[in-house]
Amino acid sequence: MISVSEALDQLFTLARPLGLETVPLLQAHGLVLARDVAATRNQPPFDGSAMDGYAVTHVAPGLRLHVIGEAAAGHRFDQTVKNGEAVRIFTGAPIPDGAKAVVIQEDVIRDGDWITIGDTPEANTHIRTAGGDFRVGDTVSAGRVIGPNDIALIASMNIGDVPVSRRPIVALISTGDELVMPGETPGPDQIIASNTMGLHALMRDLGAEPRLLPIARDNEASLRTAFDLARGADLIVTIGGASVGDHDVVANLAPQLGFEQSFYKVAMRPGKPLMAGRFGKAMMIGLPGNPVSAMVCGHVFVAPVVRAMLGLPATPAPRKTAPLAQDLPANGPREHYMRARFKGGDLVAFGSQDSSLLSILGEADALIVRPPKDGPRPAGDIVEYMPIR
Repeated sequence: MISVSEALDQLFTLARPLGLETVPLLQAHGLVLARDVAATRNQPPFDGSAMDGYAVTHVAPGLRLHVIGEAAAGHRFDQTVKNGEAVRIFTGAPIPDGAKAVVIQEDVIRDGDWITIGDTPEANTHIRTAGGDFRVGDTVSAGRVIGPNDIALIASMNIGDVPVSRRPIVALISTGDELVMPGETPGPDQIIASNTMGLHALMRDLGAEPRLLPIARDNEASLRTAFDLARGADLIVTIGGASVGDHDVVANLAPQLGFEQSFYKVAMRPGKPLMAGRFGKAMMIGLPGNPVSAMVCGHVFVAPVVRAMLGLPATPAPRKTAPLAQDLPANGPREHYMRARFKGGDLVAFGSQDSSLLSILGEADALIVRPPKDGPRPAGDIVEYMPIR
């Protein structure tokens, strides 16, 4: 049995980079930028007006000027503005030649084709200079998850196609005769396959391409079929059957089908019966079947692996710290991930930590991380936790 950190190190060794692909900008949201992208134009591309007002050669209180034309966004005034002249201008319009400032409309009095600047005009020129935001060649750096703000920036750089890390294809296989899919009618000894549903959502949130495969029954033929259907996946995740009982088909039969094991069992709770290795060209992680164990291992192990496959740093899931709202007893010999919720900024651990209770996981905001053999913790102690919302 190895530690969580040792398991993560081995998982990152197994996780292979997937290379890049180019996608249209509108499809890049949530993906990882694989290469720097450089602006192909200046922004703004010209000196532009920041306000509605009048473009003038200079501003002085009481100055009377003749209005000789108009400039609007997308429609410049093509003549040169001279002393004694002004051009009516609107936000976003190019500044006419000769103009050095924009006096806002609130600071002038207009009378026909003439304006008079008031006694206390603003000192600001209200001009956005060309290239003031970015210039040709300025870059957006690779290695970031592309968010809405990045999409807007890259679009303004006039970049229509974006190099991104290829999304890992993740095959999800639930195992067990006791399982039926949500919406089906279970038999008297059956339960609903919930883990693959939660993991599917987690994979989508991470930017992977999850594929939900049919349930593998507790026999070799069914497991063979499931693995055949998983061909082409970058990561195969099995749920259940990772222990060594007579009915645990994954642990017993996967090596016969080509699975090369890297490790088995991790010193953590929930989630001890976890294994990983390679299955042909794919990486494979076998998760325990208990619902909470599978989801916790999804957050602790599978999510960091997917992020590494996407080209992000190979690091554990982020942790934060917060004070405890109540006392906690000493921890046992395994690293413990305790379901908890926030109450007034403090963490409250749920009373029951049974690995079958999804209702508690559904209410949890965080997993308190207890090191092995961690002593009793009084209320107010600062502890590490993993956010799970």
